[in-house]
Amino acid sequence: MKLWVNGALRDAGDALVSVLDHGLTVGDGIFETVKAERGETFALTLHLERLTRSARGLGLPDPDLDEVRRACAAVLEANPMELGRLRITYTGGLSPLGSERGGTGPTLVVALGETGRRPDTTAVITVPWTRNERGALTGLKTTSYAENVVALARARERGASEALFANTVGQLCEGTGSNVFVVVDGRVLTPPVSSGCLAGITRALAVEWTGAEETDLPLEILDSADEIFLTSTLRDIQAVRRTDERELAGAPGPVTAKAVRIFAERAAHDRDPKLG
Repeated sequence: MKLWVNGALRDAGDALVSVLDHGLTVGDGIFETVKAERGETFALTLHLERLTRSARGLGLPDPDLDEVRRACAAVLEANPMELGRLRITYTGGLSPLGSERGGTGPTLVVALGETGRRPDTTAVITVPWTRNERGALTGLKTTSYAENVVALARARERGASEALFANTVGQLCEGTGSNVFVVVDGRVLTPPVSSGCLAGITRALAVEWTGAEETDLPLEILDSADEIFLTSTLRDIQAVRRTDERELAGAPGPVTAKAVRIFAERAAHDRDPKLG
């Protein structure tokens, strides 16, 4: 396995970042996960646009997107695989201990890990912790991911693959690494970005391609929605068959199945889609 670290490909054993990197000491970093099938990325441009937005939100220098693209291409060429998770990590770089950044410049790491096809359906749980829709990091894809680790561990303990959060006012928000959609009376609905959820790339494409509506939703909608599905880079669109103790018989339902079909067809037609 070869990784890109600060300007060059390196063997995994030599792909080292300082223990004083701000991404490690205080979680001062951002990342993107890009799906790669047989060396071809999906929606890379949209992911890089969000990488830049996240960097600006944290006050990091804009990433050199030409370098990021070169790094992605080099890692994909060096590590051929059928289906991979391409991870781009960009941090505050070498810094003194504490919250203040150093002046040496950011760290860029690009790595690729093999992954498998997701099942057609999954189970989710809700957790008692909330997303802060008014926080400094709201809407940014940062490496400050510990609360997601805790919530996902609870989901795994309960036989689920994802944990869903409400925000501080009790509205449905998002999963640890996914966005959530519900179907009510044939309408496809999803929380707006103002709920505190991440502006997911797959979420945005699903909204545009399926005609889904963005609207505030109470967390309790999960108890009555006709269908529920998740979106994320590696899930694409995945039906939910169980939420907490509620079973959704026949998942994926007809609306979700149609959304899955539309997304697959559009994604196959355009590997680097644009929005709008």
